[in-house]
Amino acid sequence: MIKQSIKRRIVSIAVGLVFLMMATSLLSMVMVGRVGHLLDELTERYIPANASLMRINILSLERALALRRMVIAKMQEPPDESGFKARKDSYEAKSAEVEREAQEAHRFINAIIDDKSTPSDNAALARIDSRIDSLMTDARRYLKEVSVELVSQLEARDFEAARHSLARADALRDELNEKIEVLRTEMVKVGFGAIATIRSEQSQAVLTSAIVTVLAAIVGLIFANLVSGGIIRSVRQLLDGTRAVEAGHLDRSIDVTTGDEIGQLASAFNRMVMQLRENQRVRETFGKYIDPRVVEGLIDRPELTAAEGQRRVMTVIFCDLKGFTSLSEGMTPQGLVKVMNRYLSIMSEPIRANRGIIDKYIGDGIMAYWGPPFVGEPDHARLACLATMEMVERIETLRREIPELLGVLGTPMEKCDLRIGVATGEALVGSIGSDVMMSYTVMGDVVNLASRLEGANKAYGTRNLVCGRTVAAAATAIEFERSIEWWWPARRARR
Repeated sequence: MIKQSIKRRIVSIAVGLVFLMMATSLLSMVMVGRVGHLLDELTERYIPANASLMRINILSLERALALRRMVIAKMQEPPDESGFKARKDSYEAKSAEVEREAQEAHRFINAIIDDKSTPSDNAALARIDSRIDSLMTDARRYLKEVSVELVSQLEARDFEAARHSLARADALRDELNEKIEVLRTEMVKVGFGAIATIRSEQSQAVLTSAIVTVLAAIVGLIFANLVSGGIIRSVRQLLDGTRAVEAGHLDRSIDVTTGDEIGQLASAFNRMVMQLRENQRVRETFGKYIDPRVVEGLIDRPELTAAEGQRRVMTVIFCDLKGFTSLSEGMTPQGLVKVMNRYLSIMSEPIRANRGIIDKYIGDGIMAYWGPPFVGEPDHARLACLATMEMVERIETLRREIPELLGVLGTPMEKCDLRIGVATGEALVGSIGSDVMMSYTVMGDVVNLASRLEGANKAYGTRNLVCGRTVAAAATAIEFERSIEWWWPARRARR
């Protein structure tokens, strides 16, 4: 017999595992964050520092090239004074760039040393930093002396002495490059040390996460095994019942022998089976209806499924596509299906948007109605008129889309139009049909009147005719225009 403590046991296991998972995740996040911090330092400090030292070498060569071009410009006959000035400016610009790159390397190295949150060989970095300062100070002094001396010799056109000074400048440049290359090598060694530290931290994070995850899995399996041994038989019974339901046998139920959570689950299962039986009955009953709102209304009010029916004041519309017969004669079956589907979709949207019920599609015609229990009696005439006005507005959309659907852009669409009839009056409302197929529909003179009004549009050359009772019911919201004895809705009433 399983006691009422099943819930507490399962919750305790879940809470324990959640805390263990949270601890594992937190530990992993901390360790991954540390590895990420080390990687950030490598990419944002070590690599840029080494890149700055490398650019010093490149700029030193470019500076030497500018100095040599200065000499060549001055030694020409006549001297190229503008070229000499340009080369001199380039030489000075390269010298300034060398200074900037040295300062950048100095900044990156100091940032590594000052960051106490990451392990680094600060002694080696400090030696590299001091040697950069010393090297740049000496190079700056010697190269300035040589460059000043070389410029004065060129101005005096003492080319022999200038060649000697140029050779000294080349020797100083080579010496600077060699020393910079040594510093780069040392910086690379320090960088490899940082990479080794990152790998070590990463391996430690992976190993720790794996150990904690394995421990969590072991603890979870132990407690799950202890609890599952007591509930497995009841669960198997539930599983057998579920398989029976899956196979479609809704006459099965489970014996409830305990008052614990498993017993409550068995009771819920039995209630679910009963609900499935009821849902199946509902589907069999209401699967015969077409419009989803009819199904919803009948489910909410089961008494409406009675076959007796009721007499109520309803508003009915009939809509037909003028000129469609002649247009369809030249269509292929595939094109005709496309056009019909699009036409019915476009014209059905205003009906549904204004809470109407589409009763049926009759070829290219639509029959719809408004009234209780789906729409209140004071509103159904107004909503029907609004729907018809929107349908008329959409005829232009249909005219544009039919040629595209047929793939023939030159198709004449001027004769394609709507004819709509709207009538309000008493109708018989109810479920009408056979034993195997039923429809919640309306019958009576008002339906015939709406159909005849739709046809009368042809005689009067109109699109939308309504009867006088509809006008009286919707006059406060819609403005109507009169043609002989019939009316049609023209626009919304002004407020």
